[in-house]
Amino acid sequence: MHALTLASFLFFTGFVAFITWRITRRDDHSSTNGYFLAGRTLTFPLIAGSLLMTNLSTEQMVGLNGAAFTDGLSVMAWEVVAVIALVALALFFLPRFLKSGIATLPQLLEIRFDKDTQLITNIIFLLAYAVILLPIILYSGAIGLQGMLDLQGLTGIESSTTLLWLTVWIVGIIGAVYALFGGLRTVAVSDTLNGVGLLIGGFVIVYYGLQAVSGGTGIMEGWSILKQSDPDKLNSIGGGDQQVPFFTLFTGVFLINLFYWSTNQQIIQRTFAAKNLAEGQKGVLLTGLFKLLGPLYLVLPGIIAYHLYADQGVRADEAYGHLVFNVLPPYLTGFFAAVMVGAILSSFNSALNSTTTIFSLGIYKGVFNKEATEAQIVKSGKVFGWIMAVLTMIIAPLLAGQESLFGYLQKMNAIYFIPILAVVLVGLLTKRVPPMAAKIALVGGCLLIAAGYFVPPFNLLPQVMNEFHFVALVFVLLVVTMLIIGKLRPRETDWVQEHTGDVDLTPWKGAVPAGIVLVVLVIVMYISFAG
Repeated sequence: MHALTLASFLFFTGFVAFITWRITRRDDHSSTNGYFLAGRTLTFPLIAGSLLMTNLSTEQMVGLNGAAFTDGLSVMAWEVVAVIALVALALFFLPRFLKSGIATLPQLLEIRFDKDTQLITNIIFLLAYAVILLPIILYSGAIGLQGMLDLQGLTGIESSTTLLWLTVWIVGIIGAVYALFGGLRTVAVSDTLNGVGLLIGGFVIVYYGLQAVSGGTGIMEGWSILKQSDPDKLNSIGGGDQQVPFFTLFTGVFLINLFYWSTNQQIIQRTFAAKNLAEGQKGVLLTGLFKLLGPLYLVLPGIIAYHLYADQGVRADEAYGHLVFNVLPPYLTGFFAAVMVGAILSSFNSALNSTTTIFSLGIYKGVFNKEATEAQIVKSGKVFGWIMAVLTMIIAPLLAGQESLFGYLQKMNAIYFIPILAVVLVGLLTKRVPPMAAKIALVGGCLLIAAGYFVPPFNLLPQVMNEFHFVALVFVLLVVTMLIIGKLRPRETDWVQEHTGDVDLTPWKGAVPAGIVLVVLVIVMYISFAG
């Protein structure tokens, strides 16, 4: 069994690597435009595939299914509310981003405010990616793979700590090679190939999982058994004692999704590389359609695992790997583990690519070497990328023991998500708010939320009012503070956004109707499963 699993794993991994190399081997990896923005050539299938796969990593597959194992269908909020954020990206944010021809979000803040605002945002992104995002991707990937491939049995390594370190370093090195030698287009192509595999694999697991629930009498019978035995797990409305209470959908959960999908460098960098606005909008809205399917393969398997293994002492974040290993045939286990490695690599190399972009264009060229050549900028990104990769591989294994991986990720992300979102929104929607207001909001917002999480007695506030309501309150406070500063000490002149001419801004005619349909589908989905 191990040999067949391992053979199918190696075959699919090698297949994706070979196809990616064939497609991108003649790409321009020497200029900043080619390396960081894929020469602005991405069309909507590549944008959608890359967006989906950058998002769909093991912290989603393992973490969200783990959350569903504990709380049931209510955690689908992270998938479904994302659709509304993607509609906002397509219709509001993307036209404005492409108008300024930017490669990084901090560049927009330099255009709107000043160079110091850009530098502060660059530093916040780099710290957050190094300490929060990249380590969680590698750690969750290693945990998922250990369960799926039974790595202890395969390697003969008894120590789970040694195995964790080894898995993290192997995956981390492969991911770094993809990101740092290939550039954004290589990342986007490999993402799209793995995305197809992940969607197929995700639905195959649901099929075999429901078959296991029904004892082999059919998936509809399995679904009926689930509804009868665990009706509370199939309620879309989260209770006050769950990770995502219903009313947080309108406060912190919505704001975290809005930042993640519309102002998070790791995600939106592939939209900056769109051939034109129309292709970008199609890609973003197609991603929204796929996210509506998310509960099927990111939440339902967790509920199936609860039904099958809740009485076996399986931990929430081990549930998904346990399900895959037990219900899939060996040849499919290897295929799916390969797709999961692709998912880990995808999120890891996308975050690493975004990190190098921010460092090279924002800090190396902006601070250390303002006269740097194209070759020097690309080289600085590769060197910094390797430093970040090694740092991440050291931090990742230290995350062992978190109660809910996905909950921990969302909580930590809010520290920097909320202040940056507040500054971007106020920057785009006002003309007179000055740079000083943006700096106060960026630094003050991060400190406020961190204090609310970790510093007594401030940490009592999130406990009393729910963490997601707390971060929404901070968001409102930051916006109001910026607007007051804008009234008391406004800019001398109105800010006017200029079109650089880098990208054709003709919108897709179907963007607004498609956006409306997606929002209606979100509402229908919630009503259908409201218990």
